[in-house]
Amino acid sequence: MHPFQCVLRARRCLRRGPLASVSWLLLRTCRAHSSVPSSACPSPQRQQEDGVWKDFSSRLATGPTFQDFLRSASVPPEQPSSSEVEDPPPYLTVDELLGRQRRVYLETYGCQMNVNDTEIAWSILQKSGYRRTSNLQEADVILLVTCSIREKAEQTIWNRLHQLKSLKSKRLRSRVPLRIGILGCMAERLKEEILNREKMVDILAGPDAYRDLPRLLAVAESGQQAANVLLSLDETYADVMPVQTSPSATSAFVSIMRGCDNMCSYCIVPFTRGRERSRPVASILEEVRKLSEQGLKEVTLLGQNVNSFRDNSEVQFNNAVSTNLSRGFSTNYKAKQGGLRFAHLLDQVSRIDPEMRIRFTSPHPKDFPDEVLQLIRERDNICKQIHLPAQSGSSRVLEAMRRGYSREAYVELIHHIRESIPGVSLSSDFIAGFCGETEEDHLQTVSLLREVQYNIGFLFAYSMRQKTRAYHRLKDDIPEEVKLRRLEELITVFREEATKANKSFVGCTQLVLVEGPSKRSAADLCGRNDGNLKVIFADVEMEDATDSGLRVRAQPGDYVLVKITSASSQTLKGHVLCKTTLKDSTAYC
Repeated sequence: MHPFQCVLRARRCLRRGPLASVSWLLLRTCRAHSSVPSSACPSPQRQQEDGVWKDFSSRLATGPTFQDFLRSASVPPEQPSSSEVEDPPPYLTVDELLGRQRRVYLETYGCQMNVNDTEIAWSILQKSGYRRTSNLQEADVILLVTCSIREKAEQTIWNRLHQLKSLKSKRLRSRVPLRIGILGCMAERLKEEILNREKMVDILAGPDAYRDLPRLLAVAESGQQAANVLLSLDETYADVMPVQTSPSATSAFVSIMRGCDNMCSYCIVPFTRGRERSRPVASILEEVRKLSEQGLKEVTLLGQNVNSFRDNSEVQFNNAVSTNLSRGFSTNYKAKQGGLRFAHLLDQVSRIDPEMRIRFTSPHPKDFPDEVLQLIRERDNICKQIHLPAQSGSSRVLEAMRRGYSREAYVELIHHIRESIPGVSLSSDFIAGFCGETEEDHLQTVSLLREVQYNIGFLFAYSMRQKTRAYHRLKDDIPEEVKLRRLEELITVFREEATKANKSFVGCTQLVLVEGPSKRSAADLCGRNDGNLKVIFADVEMEDATDSGLRVRAQPGDYVLVKITSASSQTLKGHVLCKTTLKDSTAYC
């Protein structure tokens, strides 16, 4: 049997069972940039005649069989420690899996999860002997970590690939060939379409395949295209310590769970990120401790549905009670039993370092039991800011979106949160022009924006995605010009109401975590308050309240008190009072 056929047949068999630990390695047997169509692969004889392919093809012929793709499927193996090297597949040597100091250039597009994925991918490549570069011209490998949430996000990547094509074609023959890879959600959604459309792309790696990057790059070195886009039921990268991409960073993202089970009708995430699975609590706490030891002052816990976290790795907690949903909310799946929940994790993380701020995103409104709200209220280092994606203000549209709540239930939750956490800052997501949205539906969303007065908002026109329930069952019947008009109206109303909400800070003293110089003025510094609003203030000497009598200038990672003098829909401005600590600031804020 031809090896490529063997891989595809193995994949079809594996998908029939829950063998999620098995990865699909797609070995393209057409040479990169060949004039031969992808559907017409060269014969084994021609491969043997080509000097580039001879050694690799001979090893491939005696390489993987169907059993090689099953060998680790029944019992997931223990992950190797950082000092161990995994056994190479039969068609590669250990030396070929090593990076040999080749330079990798990484570009990140999309959400915070992609930022964290970039750090995970780099951690894996670094251990394999690759070097990081910030200079595109000197890169030997260019990897784009991509987003598929909207069509515009994918078009950005197609445009970027067009720009990189000339860089690859002009590569000097004296240098090693330039390899280009697509990572993340776009690789998972489009799969072979990318390889067929852009012959310059050498590798694809889905969100659950970053461990396979050294192998994919080794295959690409032979001139073949390679891809691993099989989703996993258990991959969380719990044993991979992400490498911070910015050495001067004051904050970090910590992924606590991956995937989503909500199946909202508009959303591609369950199809690009897979089913929900959570990291063990112990591995998350270890990562946060290390970040604290490195001096970072803020951690954001990440997940596609972060507050549905459920660690069922410890048997003694698997008989716990079922999920406690927000009042008036429902799910599109059966209630989940057992496991350590988000409230437990949030409690443990907040105890690690009282001087480290804790945030989390992106939650679903259904998963806000009172114990989570109580923790946010009680712990000084858990930020009093909640992201509460509404998506629409119309109950009819919310039902079509399969969000699991009505407008009335959502508004009731808003009131409950504000009663539970005085002074809480709220942010939200909204979609303009969803399938079947009428003008009345749109006006209900406008009225929700006015009623709630969010501090921060993320608003977008609807972009239909293949594979989603909306794609199969609904009609994208709102003209593009209507979507854009409604979007502009939502943005205008949001800005008006956010300005009103943010002006309530004027005259108040805010604790600000300094991030660095302002992008608009070298004479100013910027940071963020507890509510995640950007705060701008002059870079001047101030009193150091932690060291009486000392005068200092604020540095990234410092906590400072700033008295707010003006506010807009996105920014607060003020003058700095003193340097302080998170604990001591509670007496002023």
